[in-house]
Amino acid sequence: MPTRLPSLIKTVFSGRMLITLLMGFSSGLPLLLTMSVLQAWMKLEGVDLKTIGLFALVGLPYTLKFLWAPLLDRYSPSLLGRRRGWLLLAQIGLMLSIVLLAFTSPAVSPLSVAFAALLLTFFSASQDIVIDAYRRESLSDEELGFGSSLYVNGYRVGMLLASGGGLILADFISFTQVYLLMAGFMLIGVATTLFAPEPEAVAGKPQTLREAVIDPFVEYFSRRDALLILLFILLYKVGDTMASHMSIPFYLDIGFSTSEIGSVVKLFGFWATILGGLLGGLLIIRIGIYRALWFFGILQGLSTAGFALLAMVGYSLIGLTGVIAFENLTAGMGTAAFVAFMASLTNRRFTATQYALLSSFMGIPRVFVAAPTGFMVEAIGWVNFFIFCSLIAIPGLMLLWWLRGRGMMQQETVR
Repeated sequence: MPTRLPSLIKTVFSGRMLITLLMGFSSGLPLLLTMSVLQAWMKLEGVDLKTIGLFALVGLPYTLKFLWAPLLDRYSPSLLGRRRGWLLLAQIGLMLSIVLLAFTSPAVSPLSVAFAALLLTFFSASQDIVIDAYRRESLSDEELGFGSSLYVNGYRVGMLLASGGGLILADFISFTQVYLLMAGFMLIGVATTLFAPEPEAVAGKPQTLREAVIDPFVEYFSRRDALLILLFILLYKVGDTMASHMSIPFYLDIGFSTSEIGSVVKLFGFWATILGGLLGGLLIIRIGIYRALWFFGILQGLSTAGFALLAMVGYSLIGLTGVIAFENLTAGMGTAAFVAFMASLTNRRFTATQYALLSSFMGIPRVFVAAPTGFMVEAIGWVNFFIFCSLIAIPGLMLLWWLRGRGMMQQETVR
């Protein structure tokens, strides 16, 4: 124990861990700038719910990033090296697209808003690809667990700053100024990229396009039930995703201000999510991935039903706080199990591309399934909408039970 303690302290306080934390921040910051913050801006500008719902489609790059992930593995920019070079280009593109979005007008030209938001999500998805690869290559196996937790926490801090901070600031400054401020915060990521060392490609890099593009997919789809596993990944959090996409317009509709949303939903909810992730990680060790996915999936469905109850109650800060506490706690638990499950599916030879494939399927509901949610709300109302989002979790849980019966959960281990 005494000999391990100095090594543990050295690992925790190493420069690699600081880089991992800051890269997580840079990765989390852009995500909600095209979701909750943009939804609030559009709602307050008088844009109808149908259009707001359709704006989920600007997140398409997050679901298609596996298409160009192999190219970022195969080729290297002439500046800074393969990982840092692509990362710097993605971050510069991110900053410029955030500035472009800041000077659009949702009420006057929704199409220009959509174009700027689409550029933002493309560069954000590209940044995610490179950061995932950088983290994998720069940390040893012993450091990867702690480094991943720092990355996730940094990611959530970035999301909190963009959404909670952005919504609170929107009560005092314009949304244009909010977006310009967020573009400035991306300089933290740029500075991290410039000062971080280029990781060594110990396992080498793909020498041909076939090796980079074809081999990772051939390996994955040669497995038993590969397509059904992807279907489960698509379905597991679909109800939670649909409800979350329309949550900001819902809060505003029943009378909450942007500062109340920022304080309760984003700031308070942030700590509930952190607690849920930690609790979920501990329970996974205790009960295993399968039972965790099943138990947390049921809790996610119940927490979504809480929004239906809030819709019946109406404006109530106590009610909002209770619903957010339960929803974010269970969402944090479910995400912990989900990420652990996807990691267990990844072949270590193709980590970046295969993880991009799996996470792309995880993001499909955020884009395609969430797109018609505005139409659904206007057709059936908030209460029935949230009840539907709660019940739609059942097919994913039933597929999980069926795959378990075929031995899938025993076969899939970290490769």
